[in-house]
Amino acid sequence: MSQHLPNLNYLDPELLQKLGDLELIAREVVEGLRAGSHRSPLKGFSTEFAHHRQYAPGDAIRDLDWRVYGRTERYYTKLYEAETNFDCHLLMDASSSMTYGSGKVSKLEYSKYLAAALSYLILNQRDSVGLSVFDSEMRAHLPPRSAMSIILQIEKILKEITPTPKTSIAKQLNDIALQIKRRSFVILISDLFSDVGDIMRGLQRLRYGGHNVIVFHTLDPHELKFPFKGTWQFDGLEGEEELITQPERIREDYLTNLNAYLEQLQSGCIGSGVDYTLVETSRPLDSLLSEFLETRSLNMMGPSVGARS
Repeated sequence: MSQHLPNLNYLDPELLQKLGDLELIAREVVEGLRAGSHRSPLKGFSTEFAHHRQYAPGDAIRDLDWRVYGRTERYYTKLYEAETNFDCHLLMDASSSMTYGSGKVSKLEYSKYLAAALSYLILNQRDSVGLSVFDSEMRAHLPPRSAMSIILQIEKILKEITPTPKTSIAKQLNDIALQIKRRSFVILISDLFSDVGDIMRGLQRLRYGGHNVIVFHTLDPHELKFPFKGTWQFDGLEGEEELITQPERIREDYLTNLNAYLEQLQSGCIGSGVDYTLVETSRPLDSLLSEFLETRSLNMMGPSVGARS
């Protein structure tokens, strides 16, 4: 399903062209994950009626059920089997730590492009996508819909994000788990600067609900390699005190602690059936998504762990 879209900040024409090459892989991944968990995997565009949903702005007028309107004087949209297999909830961290960037693009900006690209891929295979933006609280929430017009609302939310100092990942994961009424895909995009135990409890809460959970752990190359030299002042982006130091003196301890933290996160995700991918923001987005989708296609029966570039 391809539709003309107006000029969007986070989906440029060149990227859309590259994403087109990923559509087949994305469809194969979704069909493989659906098999066994639904009545049947998606095969073409099914026209078998499934159930009603209250009309929301952006839904296709042709799918309104006028007989139900005649009885209830309320607008309801008819959903079909193809549209009931896959809801995706994108959860994006917009806390201040996400504003860090050593290059042209901060973690937050990269995450916006990633969220927009994933939304386009999901919508283009006639599935539903929604977006929630959080820090210490939920700042924006857009329920999943399958109408391509929702991409305009996603774009608006992404453009209007205002980062705040603190984040509360575990609380937001628990809250979204309570809101989701049926089995879905949940994709978390965050730098995960929080207690690993709290993060895992939030992710496990979603897994206990039967959801497929994917984590894009988004970090800057300087955070991963700590290449600083000389004397630097490091400012805490989430309320921490500033630190003036010579990075060479602390690099070894920093990298040791970082690798232990990453190992704990990856091991926790594998043990909980969560799909974990470490994202370095210097990597081209189409390359990241291509590798991610190809890896999932090879690991249909279990979680996959993205390799660090």
